[in-house]
Amino acid sequence: MNKEIPVKKNEEYIIDISGMGYDGEGIGKVENFTVFIPGAIEGENAKVKILSVKKNYGYGKLMEIIKPSEKRVAPVCPSFGKCGGCGIQHLDYSYQLQIKRKRVEDALERIGKLERITVHNTIGMDNPYDYRNKVQLPVGEDKNGNIVVGFYAPRSHNIIDIDTCFIQEEVSYKVVQLIKVWMNKYHIKPYNEEKHNGLVRHIMVRKGFKTREVMVVIVTNGDKLPNKDELIKSIVDNIEGIHSIIQNVNSKRTNVILGSKCKTLWGQEHITDYIEKFKFNISPLSFFQVNPGQTEVLYRKALEYADLKGDEVVFDAYCGTGTISLFLSQKSKRVYGVEIIKEAIENARENSKVNNINNAEFIVGKSEEEIPKLISKGIIPDVVVVDPPRKGCEKTLVESICKSNPKKVVYVSCDPGTLARDLAIFHELGYKTEEVQPVDMFPQTMHVETVCLLTRK
Repeated sequence: MNKEIPVKKNEEYIIDISGMGYDGEGIGKVENFTVFIPGAIEGENAKVKILSVKKNYGYGKLMEIIKPSEKRVAPVCPSFGKCGGCGIQHLDYSYQLQIKRKRVEDALERIGKLERITVHNTIGMDNPYDYRNKVQLPVGEDKNGNIVVGFYAPRSHNIIDIDTCFIQEEVSYKVVQLIKVWMNKYHIKPYNEEKHNGLVRHIMVRKGFKTREVMVVIVTNGDKLPNKDELIKSIVDNIEGIHSIIQNVNSKRTNVILGSKCKTLWGQEHITDYIEKFKFNISPLSFFQVNPGQTEVLYRKALEYADLKGDEVVFDAYCGTGTISLFLSQKSKRVYGVEIIKEAIENARENSKVNNINNAEFIVGKSEEEIPKLISKGIIPDVVVVDPPRKGCEKTLVESICKSNPKKVVYVSCDPGTLARDLAIFHELGYKTEEVQPVDMFPQTMHVETVCLLTRK
């Protein structure tokens, strides 16, 4: 006999918030029936309106906070809750760090079935704002025909027009205002994704945190850019540190932001920045960590866990543009970086040259295919570093790594769930997780990076 669901859609209930979900929403129960409530915080008592009911859980809207949590703070951004950029700005920052650590612990226990693993406190930032060195903003029109530039509202393609953002560099919004003025003056239409017409699709701004060099990228639906000289002059005259103005052409019906064609309108094809002593050339299509300060923290921890003495062979799987590889090259005999994206490997090789690194070799291909080839040639790693995408490692790669019998594996992860799954596989194949260090790369959001040390049992 099916148990009757104790809540009904559109009705209101008083609920105690007993936990926090993976997206930063509060979790409460009505007669053991779970309700997810965005904006609510563990420890609060709240009036909640039920918006949808599934078989085993429901979603509610926070109507009134009857008893607030001491961990609740006033969001600094007036657009909080409207745009999809930040999800947990209403949480005290020290509590943000606590729930990210707990998220990692819960994943290890629930998904990985790994118990008594040392998970350190999350390493946070002194200033958890203004940390992003890149922003990509969609351009559109509101219902009155006004140009809007900002972020999409949560779970929609409605653009929330934003004048400033507290996790971005201020220069981004100076650029946006200049482009808005230019578009209005010359009647340049924003892109309409439904009709596939209009010109300006996105505005991207990148800034070197150490060099202070600024790149502006205008993503257009077509090659033509009317009155571009006026736009260039406006940006050059008003943006301090401007180093590069580029038009990126993307004429496809796609949600992918950047097209493959770039035209340099003014200045250089790239800007430069540093992670510790290493210099990187950053083009519009280059991958570069968006929080360089915390990237240094993350990579230093990875290097600490690798504990290299200078005579080791190191594999860097999913190496991207070679940033971790360069760090590892400082204290190893040789590093082999593997990455499936050809352009990323080209960037990695260029980064090696720029930094006079001679003991790093970069290979294009799937890590699960190329690393076994290296091993078959008699190249045996002492240490393996993996930094996979959100979906985690391929199981065949984990098996190949364990067969090669390295002393240590350092796992860098951007998703606690797939991390826990993969650590369980490593455990079955003879590798013990010694310790886990969460790092807060994206304050005000629920994302958390982790670096883990595994050793042979």
